[in-house]
Amino acid sequence: MTWQLRRARQRDVDAIMVLETSIFVNDAWSNGMMTRDIADPSCYYLVAFPPDEPENIVAYAGLLAPAGAVEGDIQTIAVAPSARRSGLGRTLIQSLITEARKRGAREVFLEVRADNPEAQRLYARLGFEDVGVRRGYYQPDGVDAIVMRARIDEPVTTLATDAAAEATEECE
Repeated sequence: MTWQLRRARQRDVDAIMVLETSIFVNDAWSNGMMTRDIADPSCYYLVAFPPDEPENIVAYAGLLAPAGAVEGDIQTIAVAPSARRSGLGRTLIQSLITEARKRGAREVFLEVRADNPEAQRLYARLGFEDVGVRRGYYQPDGVDAIVMRARIDEPVTTLATDAAAEATEECE
């Protein structure tokens, strides 16, 4: 399946909340929290949908990364069961990391439920490492959160002429 991504808008909150409350039954964010984050210029939220159905939101993800801050935090990510195992979660996380880099972040943090090894494996494959535990973080279930961090390399820019000269030197 092919998906398209776009920046989340206030009018997407209802569709996002349908996913939020169905996936995170006991610890879902409130409508107000989601509305505030999507409106906050320090946040960057994406939604995913089938190409011909822009209102059929099947996933979303959000980043808190004020411009110029050295750290970013992936606030949330959710993928509908029907859209899982398609690479969509990976694409969303990679897109958030790209945005964090653009905003100047050099590392990104996230929390993941200790009872969600599948998500932990995905994050580890994307370069996140365990850096701590928040005991009883997810309420009301009392489930621990594994805190994970990914370092973001600074972008490297080279002039095309420099790259061409290096390639020529290697061939000689």
